[in-house]
Amino acid sequence: MARYTGINHLAMVTGDMDGTIRFWRDLLGMRLVVGLGHPGYRHYFFEIAENDMIAFFEWDGVEPLDERDHGFPVKGKVAFDHISFGVAGEDDLWEIKDKLEAADIWCSEVVDHGFIHSIYTFDPNNIPIEFSATVPGVDLRRTPVMTDSDPSPEARKGPEPRPGVWPEVTEPTPDEDKAVYEGEGHKIVEALERLRRGE
Repeated sequence: MARYTGINHLAMVTGDMDGTIRFWRDLLGMRLVVGLGHPGYRHYFFEIAENDMIAFFEWDGVEPLDERDHGFPVKGKVAFDHISFGVAGEDDLWEIKDKLEAADIWCSEVVDHGFIHSIYTFDPNNIPIEFSATVPGVDLRRTPVMTDSDPSPEARKGPEPRPGVWPEVTEPTPDEDKAVYEGEGHKIVEALERLRRGE
């Protein structure tokens, strides 16, 4: 099985990159670590933790989402509900809550979910976000729990990946065919080289 290291980045959308930067970098303290773009297009990345980032595209004409509460049922086409950011402990939740309220940004009370305590708010694009602190002594990764009173048929088969569900790879890509196609990454590499040279 492939080894995962976290969520490299979540890619969101904004029509106001400066407002987005002020919220994520200046209020929440997430460093702006990569900025790609040209007129009419930006793609900026903020560091959440060692292996995790959140990124925003900025395109002309984008409008904020209609505000919708986290976990509120909807009908029709939908793929996204909210993002939850893990924090180191309970004190971090209260620090973020205090910062949001000092900035006159709505924030929920701290909610006890049994395995995490969470607060809820919205970023300037009305993206629903959550901050969660793990409850000490409750490790669902070590001991998964299912409390759904009517689990789906697949969920009843347990938490571990099941072999044989999908076809096995019979023809892996040969090394000589493993091509990486150029995106805008060369600009980042060139900028890093200039920084190393002190330019």
